[in-house]
Amino acid sequence: MAELMSANDRRTHYCGTVRETDIGNKVCVMGWVQKQRDLGNLIFIDLRDRTGIVQLAFDDATDKEIFDKAFGIRAEYVLAVHGTVRPRGEGAVNPNLPTGAVEIFVTELKILSAAQTPPFEVSDSKKVNEETALKYRYLDLRRPSLQRNILMRHQIAKVAREYYYENGFLEIETPMMIKSTPEGARDYLVPSRVHKGSFYALPQSPQIYKQLLMLSGYDRYIQLARCFRDEDLRADRQPEFTQIDLEMSFATQEDVMAMNEGFIKRVFKEVLNVDIPTPLPRITFAEAMSRYGSDKPDTRFGMEIRDLSDVVKNCGFSVFTSAIENGGSVRCIVAKNAAGVLTRKEIDKLTEHAKGIGAKGLAYIRWADETPNCSFAKFLSPEELDAILAAGAMEKGDVMLIVADKNKVTLPTLGALRNMLGKKLDLIPEGKFNFLWVVEFPFFEWNEETEHWDAMHHPFTMPLQECLDYLETDPGSVRAECYDMVLNGTELLSGSIRITDWQLQERMFKVLGLSPEDIERKFGFLVDAYKYGAPPHGGSGMGLDRLAMVMTGADSLRDVVAFPKVQNASELMSQCPTPVSNEDLAVLGIAVTEQE
Repeated sequence: MAELMSANDRRTHYCGTVRETDIGNKVCVMGWVQKQRDLGNLIFIDLRDRTGIVQLAFDDATDKEIFDKAFGIRAEYVLAVHGTVRPRGEGAVNPNLPTGAVEIFVTELKILSAAQTPPFEVSDSKKVNEETALKYRYLDLRRPSLQRNILMRHQIAKVAREYYYENGFLEIETPMMIKSTPEGARDYLVPSRVHKGSFYALPQSPQIYKQLLMLSGYDRYIQLARCFRDEDLRADRQPEFTQIDLEMSFATQEDVMAMNEGFIKRVFKEVLNVDIPTPLPRITFAEAMSRYGSDKPDTRFGMEIRDLSDVVKNCGFSVFTSAIENGGSVRCIVAKNAAGVLTRKEIDKLTEHAKGIGAKGLAYIRWADETPNCSFAKFLSPEELDAILAAGAMEKGDVMLIVADKNKVTLPTLGALRNMLGKKLDLIPEGKFNFLWVVEFPFFEWNEETEHWDAMHHPFTMPLQECLDYLETDPGSVRAECYDMVLNGTELLSGSIRITDWQLQERMFKVLGLSPEDIERKFGFLVDAYKYGAPPHGGSGMGLDRLAMVMTGADSLRDVVAFPKVQNASELMSQCPTPVSNEDLAVLGIAVTEQE
């Protein structure tokens, strides 16, 4: 039966903080039992809390009632313990634990809560099926590695608030139930009981509201904002997430970028004791795509994309020549010294992957023996093959992978293969943090399904001044005054300078295919607000979860979020989402129909 705490049960130490300097002192610790070891006339219990483990000792000098109680204790029991700190016996010191030189001789023991045998051992040393771990997430969260991650996430959030407060930012909350506006992903909708048939949307970001705060004169806004997007999940994406959201008035792009660089420098120094050199390097979107095939390139390794178009434009291989004639290109990556790993079988797997992401196929040259093995050699002269090898700086032992198509296919395909090979060939160094800014994104991207232009970021982004003259005549060439911060191949931050001229904003809406009625219905209040004096402003949203994921070295956001969702956006522990009763739906004026 559980025992109750009394006024005397005041914790003096966390388990992981007991040290040799405490020897001889009386202490009180509380926590969960990691394990109990019964050695007959000697019992040891490892007691754990979020700071670490301390050893409890029971021996011949222990009160018999306490000793008998310790005998029945099992893993995950919750204890309150009083005792005296003493050095461990000779040869019993554990150098792997900060508390490994001491133990607590127990003089008073309370079982605050007994525990059933857990479905898995709460330990980092035992691999647990992910589905089981997430079903019992409250147990999984007791593991030291997850607790370290959650603690580091807290430290990052703490540094963020302190840094931005010190730089004059005000933390202002924005609404969680807002008007549905197009922001690139599907909204999560909340039905209104009062306004039947109408819905709130959960915010994909506080974008509009933080711009309105600038119009209201608050100058510098910061919020650790909860955001929601109904989109397919992956390792670095959850349906609900937190971003360090900020906006600055009377600020240029340089001001916003410098402010964020200052935070990055500080948080890495304070949390990891790592010095990040600033200013961070910059490349344009066009350069990022042409060199790395990605707008969020991982620059910790090379294997950059090379353009073979000039070399092969007159060759006898029609796959190459037709791609160039149709406005595309022929490009490659070269995996150095990879011929031993990238066998024909492995290249076939890469070919299937390339086809799965849009390429028609994958040509290759594998130079494992004296003579290169080229998949399209019969269409080339020896001189043409030599020219391709030279253009790729290819040597014996290397493998070249080639894609021919429109640039919108060749570049991202090779970018994806580059990332795969970086991991497969173990080219990515551990413990390295490569930041860069990607700037000058295209403002618009063509949507082939709807056959109109979409905003690549959002419609409130300011175009570069030199692009305004051809806004309506050549939208595909318009570049935006926006910027993404990338860390080790992960998009960490996205931001832009905002449009503050309501007439220019209406021009942007029209290019995006919005009618005056659409503009009024979706954004009328924002356009109206611009008419009452809008300061120049810009801002950004940095993914707190993604930053924590990279800083902790985690493989997934699930390892830095306390209660994550799985691939189908459900939570295995609480089993949400769940159906609700017809009575509850009727109150909201909603009926659920059968889905095929």
